[in-house]
Amino acid sequence: MKSFFRNILSVSMAIVVLLSTVSFSVDMHYCGDTLVDVALNTKATTCGMETMQNLPLKSSITKEGCCTDHKVVVDGQDELNTSPSQLSVDNQLFLVSFVYVYNALFETLPKQVTPFQDYRPPTLVSDFQVDYETFLI
Repeated sequence: MKSFFRNILSVSMAIVVLLSTVSFSVDMHYCGDTLVDVALNTKATTCGMETMQNLPLKSSITKEGCCTDHKVVVDGQDELNTSPSQLSVDNQLFLVSFVYVYNALFETLPKQVTPFQDYRPPTLVSDFQVDYETFLI
């Protein structure tokens, strides 16, 4: 049971480290107010209005484009501190003592063996105290 929780904790810590170091970008292409395409870590495909702008001037389409591109970039952490040498001696002492006491909370006591657990006393034929008239006062 203890190793199961330790495995869950180590996997969750690995996921936290992975998510904090990963960076990604989301590229969105809008045509007017309408979202046309969303792409993750790549360039979003356009709606084709750029090719329409290169038409001769006799066309009824205006020269200025109605398309916009938005890019959202999420930068991850670049450097990780893996050495505990930046902790002061007091903090290291506290951390070691805390871990030691915390682990001691979950230790189980050894199973105590009772050698007479299956022993059945003999049945009494008569009451000893009444027979010999020995009563505790």
